[in-house]
Amino acid sequence: MFYRLAPTILGLGLLALWEVLVRVLDVPPFILPSPNAIGQAMWRDGAGLWQSMLFTLRITLEAFALASILGLGFAIGFTRSAVLKAALYPYAIILQVTPIVSIAPLIIIWVGIDNIEAALLILATIVAFFPILSNAVLGFASVDPNLRDLMRLYGASGFQIFWSLELPAASPQILAGMKIAGGLSLIGAVVAEFVAGSGGATGLAWRIIEAGNRLQIPSMFAALVLLSVLGIAIFMALTALEWLVLHNWHESAIARE
Repeated sequence: MFYRLAPTILGLGLLALWEVLVRVLDVPPFILPSPNAIGQAMWRDGAGLWQSMLFTLRITLEAFALASILGLGFAIGFTRSAVLKAALYPYAIILQVTPIVSIAPLIIIWVGIDNIEAALLILATIVAFFPILSNAVLGFASVDPNLRDLMRLYGASGFQIFWSLELPAASPQILAGMKIAGGLSLIGAVVAEFVAGSGGATGLAWRIIEAGNRLQIPSMFAALVLLSVLGIAIFMALTALEWLVLHNWHESAIARE
């Protein structure tokens, strides 16, 4: 039981130490605000921060859903056609290794500054796409070919083989890729908004930029805390989904119980 409470105890201890050191050393709040000052800023700016958090969360979830659909779709296509994989997979790798900040201005120009939400969605989807694609390709490629041949021998259709064998066998890798992509979609949304600046985006990244320009450092930290909370919530939700799918039959989930 103690190891479950250890992160909370450590976190509370670090916050208490932070508060004490800031007060004792008389650190100016524009350099490093105390946890108390951050909490006050969060309470004071709660309405605006809440709206910004919902904006960032919406872009993140939409990007994650779109990346999941595209990643799984292309992975299924790659496992069905070696030519398709050979033709497109290198370009997916190129897209992954290209820094998002280098193509963000171009995407914003193409989409238009008046349609900044679409640009943020595209950029966040690009960031989250590759982990799902690569893990799904690995999962589908790891299916036992003998089991596939056995199902064909008994007259199973292609859809039955996919639904009853390939998809369950690949689900651990797919879910692992989704856990990575969930955090990356949030990072992509935030980075894209940083690049977009104040061009119509009103998410938490915009709050950070605005607070930094005004030297309202406690408000900046409050937005950072909410970003961390969003990231943790997304990871925990996907971890719960992984457990729900795998805990009855897969070794990786059974071993954690």
